[in-house]
Amino acid sequence: MTTSKANPAAAAGPGPQPPAPTGAASDPDAHPVLGLDDVVHQRVRLGILTIAHEARRVEFGYLRTQLELTAGNLSKHLTVLETAGLVEVEKGYEGKRGRTWITLTAAGTTALAEEIARLRALIDRVEITPDGR
Repeated sequence: MTTSKANPAAAAGPGPQPPAPTGAASDPDAHPVLGLDDVVHQRVRLGILTIAHEARRVEFGYLRTQLELTAGNLSKHLTVLETAGLVEVEKGYEGKRGRTWITLTAAGTTALAEEIARLRALIDRVEITPDGR
């Protein structure tokens, strides 16, 4: 049996949304690195978002193991992502054991897709073709 302890911030609404790109980040001719989102791009947070995207709903312990993090370190990164509205954190029980599940929000899916697109644009700039260019 699973019971959920509602997150008061989640009950109040979708939470803060990441700011829309401005300046060079929204200019299609700007260098792709200017559009990278520091909240998303950080290695651990990018890993959390990617795993949550693949799994749809991921358990805290699985993330901790896969990303080789301490519980405290993972908690801090999840707080950053939750505050930005990119993930939802649900606490509940599986049997008598407390569990924490992480789910990607619609804003998180969008932010991850935008980050991947910018990373692809960076790769395109440095990818070497067979003719050496």
